[in-house]
This record gives sequence, structure tokens and C-alpha cells, in this order.
Amino acid sequence: MDDKKSSSFVKQAAILAAAGLIARFIGFLYRLPLTGLIGDEGNAIYSAGYYVYVFFFVLSSAGLPAAIAKMVSERAALRQYKNAHRVFTVSLAAAAAMGFVCAMALWFGAKPLARLVMVEESYLVLRTLAPTVFIVALISVYRGYFQGMGNAVPTAASQLIDQAANAVFSVFMAWLLIRMTGSVAAGAAGGTVGTGAGAAAGLAVMLYVYRMSRKSIRSKIFSEKTAKLHETDEMILIELLKTAFPIIIGTAVFSFTNLIDLRMVVDRLINGAGFGYETAKNLYGQLSGKYVLLTTLPAAISTALATAAIPNIAASAAQGERKAVLKKINTSLRLAMVISVPAAAGIGVLGNQIIKMLFRSYPDGGELLIIGAVSIVFLALAQITTGMLQAVGKVGIPAMAALAGAALKVPLNYILIGTPGINVKGAVISTVCCYVAASAIDLIALRKITGVRLDLFGFLVKPAICSALMAMVSYVTYYALYYSVPNNTLCTSAAIITGIVSYIGFMLAVKGFNKNDLLLVPMGDRMVSALERRGMI
Repeated sequence: MDDKKSSSFVKQAAILAAAGLIARFIGFLYRLPLTGLIGDEGNAIYSAGYYVYVFFFVLSSAGLPAAIAKMVSERAALRQYKNAHRVFTVSLAAAAAMGFVCAMALWFGAKPLARLVMVEESYLVLRTLAPTVFIVALISVYRGYFQGMGNAVPTAASQLIDQAANAVFSVFMAWLLIRMTGSVAAGAAGGTVGTGAGAAAGLAVMLYVYRMSRKSIRSKIFSEKTAKLHETDEMILIELLKTAFPIIIGTAVFSFTNLIDLRMVVDRLINGAGFGYETAKNLYGQLSGKYVLLTTLPAAISTALATAAIPNIAASAAQGERKAVLKKINTSLRLAMVISVPAAAGIGVLGNQIIKMLFRSYPDGGELLIIGAVSIVFLALAQITTGMLQAVGKVGIPAMAALAGAALKVPLNYILIGTPGINVKGAVISTVCCYVAASAIDLIALRKITGVRLDLFGFLVKPAICSALMAMVSYVTYYALYYSVPNNTLCTSAAIITGIVSYIGFMLAVKGFNKNDLLLVPMGDRMVSALERRGMI
């Protein structure tokens, strides 16, 4: 892989990683005041409706950005710009049709679906979210097209605008509806209004960018000199469905695991562990509104890296650049682990303190973080290996891996959640096992298919050692300060900051950072120059 292509890959990854992290952080921040308004019970209602919505979104369009990016990048790499644009137009029509069908199904099926997941109050959330399914389906096509053309900026901009509008409208509408009705269920529905508002804002950004790019797109199409016959709409649609369907299945399985938890947690807590309905609903609210929220925050990095990896690796594969493919695989894995391993260690060692700092009015649920923090690592690994397998054309393997993980999760859920002494913690344990199984299958398949020699010491051992040392530093810092100044927020903040600084120091000491890693951060080129002079990378 030459320096120019390597730089382009890192640049696209940096843009998507930064935007993904900021967007996820905005999404995380607005859930704090939202939880303060609706509590654990409201979180249960909100999450019940939201997870059903996500499943319909996945069915309608979740596989499209990756599939479109792959198809477009392969054609752009061969300078077949007319075919690349035809992928866009065919995909847009297909997405509109699928999005409309799923939106109608969600709207008219809201009450039966709410009863099915055992949180009947969530039907208002489902109807509020129904139009969003159609809007997001359209956004997915634009994002996939621009990513395939090697431009990550439109996707990044739309994500940020989407989340900003989402945050403002979600909190405001939840506050307004609770004040008007006094109903937690209405407040939870109000909290999802922002999802639709954000999606509409994100779509407006993509439409504007496309309009401004039309001249450049037409110029590339008219300058095309390839002698290859242009593909028909039918040919592209068939390839799109063949590419997207396994991706959708794989994504749908992971989304379905949330529905498994939603249906089984409440049911097994009541009929197995012997809890009442309200208690079961509150425990599910802690699981979905705290554990899932915090442990999936670092996944924004691996999601962004997977998004960047698919068109880049697919383009290299289309041109027969095997060395470039293998190098990008190791780069992506290392970047994902450098972030997710210390995140898991920090959240695991400070789980109770973090929950008490962020959710002062509802401080329960810290034990779930302590038990399940390790899921961050395996979720990141599953996401990044899924993206790379899709990029090299093996889209069916991640789907099978996800199915294997889900098949393991169901019996574990049934047994563990129904045990009174374990109860909702059983869902966390089964989630960890699910991600371990799926990521292991993906990683083994990736190694076998590509022949890549995985740098396990670089992307796993070094971050793990440095993260363990960081966790000890954070733990000691918290209790040393708390002994003198018993303020949880102050001590937790100090422990987190100290942990981050110490992790960076430990990684530099063992030369755990690669040049490409540091180029992802602001002023990274200057840092690289300074550290290279000192022999630290």
C-alpha cells in the first residue's frame, strides 16, 4: 500500500471515527437529563420501543451503507463512474420502498408489538418512531454512496447534525409532555421525537451535499473512458440484494439480541426470579438505559473504523492489492483495540462510581457495568471483523457468527435471569458470551480467508497490559482522593483523567502506538515527528 493510499485510509477512518465518537457522545449526554426526567421505568419504556424500531430499521436499510459503499468503491477504483452512480439511483429507489413498508408495519403494528415485548406502554414510542424508519433508509443510501466515492465528510456532517437535533428535541419534548400529561410513557415517547427530527436534519444535510456535488459527479461520468458495458438496473439490484441481505441478517441478529433481552428479561424476572412487574421493568431500565448506553459508547470508534474499512479494503481487493488489504486489516484491528480495551478496564473498575456520578437521581446499576465491561472489547472486535469480512466479499460469515452468538445467548438468558441471585445480571453475562462467540468465529474466518498474520501482541497484548496498569492507577487515585475529599463526582473525574494520562504513558513506554494511530488525533503529525526522534514509536 503506497503512502498516498495509506494516508487516504487513515484520513477517512479519522473523520468517521471523530464524527462517530462525537455523535455518540452527544447521544450519551442527552440520555442523562432524559433519564433524570423519566427514570428507570421511563428508560424501560423508551428502550422497549427504540429496540423494536431499530429492528425494523435494520430490516429496511441497515445493510445498505456497507453494501453500497462496497459496490461503489469497487466501480470507482476501476473508473466506472456511470455504474457507480447507477448503484446510487437503484439503491435509492429500493431503500424508499423498503423504508415505506417497514414504517407502515411499525405504525399499524405498534400495539401488538408493544404487547409482544411485554411493555405495553411503549406503543406510543413505536408510533412516534415509525416515520423515522423511512427517513433513515434514504440517508443510508447517500452515506453509502459518498463513502464509496472516498468522501467521509458528508457522512460525518450528517451524523453530527443528526445527533445535535436529536439531543435538543428529545429532552425538550420529554420535558414538555411530562409537564402536560404527567405520564412517564408520554415522556418516553417525547424522548424519541428527537430521533425523527435528527434524522430529518441529517437527510437535509445529505441532500444539500449531493446537490452541491452534482457537477463533480457528472464530470466524472462524462470523462469515463472505460470500454466496459454499462450495467442495467436489474443487474445492480440483484447484486445489491445479494450483498446487503447477508449484512442485514448479521446486523439483524445482533439487533434481535436486544429484543431477546427485552422479551426475556421482563418475563424471566417475573416468572422465574419472582419479581413484580414494576420491579422487573425498572431492572430492565437499568440494563438498557445505563449498561447498554455506557458500554456501547466506545463502540462508536470500532463502528466508524469498520465503516471506513469496508470501501477502502474493497477497493484494494478489487485492484488485487493483497498487501494493502492485509495492512489495512491489522491497522483497523489495532486502532479498535487501542480504544476499546482501556475503555473496558476503566468502566469495569469504576462502574459504581460512574453510575453514581452520571445518574444521581437513579444511582442503581453499577454492578452491571463491573460484570459486563469486558463486552466492550468483544463487541468492538465483532464489529470491526464483520466490516472486514464484508469488504472482502464474505458477507455471509458474520451473519452465521451472529446467529451462533444469539443461539448461545437465549438458553443462558433463560437460565441465568430466572435465577433470583443473578436476575438481570444474567442478561449481561449472556451478552458477553454472545459477543465472544461471534467475534471468535469472525476472527478465525478472517485469518483463514485472507491469510493475514495477526499482530496479536501489538493490537491485544500491549493494550491489555497497559489497561490493567491504568485500571490500578485509577482505582488507587479514586480511593486516595475520596479518603481526603469524599466527593464522588470529583474523585471519579480525577480517576478517569489520571487513568487516561497513565494509559497513554504506559503505551508510549512499550511502543504500543503505531504511526497511523497517532495521525488520527489533532496535531498527530507533530506528535509523530517528536516521538520518532525519541524512538518511542
